[in-house]
Amino acid sequence: MNNEYLSHGYLVLKNVFSEDDLGELHDALLVFHDNWRKDNDQHYSDGAVNSAYITGTKYLDEDKRLVLFKFLGSRKFMDIVEDVFPSSPAFMNTQLFFNPVDKAQRNYWHRDIQYKDSSIEEQKIALKKINVIHFRVPLSHERGVELVPGTHSRWDRENEFDIRMEQHGHKSFEDLVTGKQIELNRGDLLVFSANMIHRGLYGMDRLAFDILFCDSDPELVDFAVDDCLPDNSVLRAVEVPTAFRSTISLRKYSK
Repeated sequence: MNNEYLSHGYLVLKNVFSEDDLGELHDALLVFHDNWRKDNDQHYSDGAVNSAYITGTKYLDEDKRLVLFKFLGSRKFMDIVEDVFPSSPAFMNTQLFFNPVDKAQRNYWHRDIQYKDSSIEEQKIALKKINVIHFRVPLSHERGVELVPGTHSRWDRENEFDIRMEQHGHKSFEDLVTGKQIELNRGDLLVFSANMIHRGLYGMDRLAFDILFCDSDPELVDFAVDDCLPDNSVLRAVEVPTAFRSTISLRKYSK
């Protein structure tokens, strides 16, 4: 497992992807975003900051889906993914992050694990037990993400918890002195633990493609969606299909 990631819970890799890597990918994501917005106009207008299940069949045709799968299953990308995980990773989900319609909308500190109806004790256990990792590909220069380094493996300090959970009069958009802002450019890659305290930074031309991988664990892979997985013809077309195959195998086994 990458030692820098292990220590801090994140990695910033500069100028990883070329225009050749990103051109068709960007085009496919814009098609998805346009189709998703038309179908989710009210949700988008009411404050949405991301969409999900980008590799599914609802908003993209097979050619555009193949572009995404080839990027995700490329040797360049999967070498980084495999370097970060302690064991074989499984594909989990994709998300697209954008600015809210209301420019005054506030962002919010969170850990992804707080949205799974887990108790505080279960969240504390999850920090030491599971790996779910975001791989963020910014499609333009953006303010990026603010992280609290080390919180992928430690629990909140008192003020961090009060702000994240909006206790004792605090709000989740308040600044944390422990936060570190990570500004990103097109071509960069940000890797960070979904378990850590973090928040998105809105503004500029924010459009970032997040790919989530997890441990090859049936309980985690249960969050994947069959419609978002590649079929056999696509698996044969990608350079490194192992993470997809792991998810498909585990989901078949658990049913």
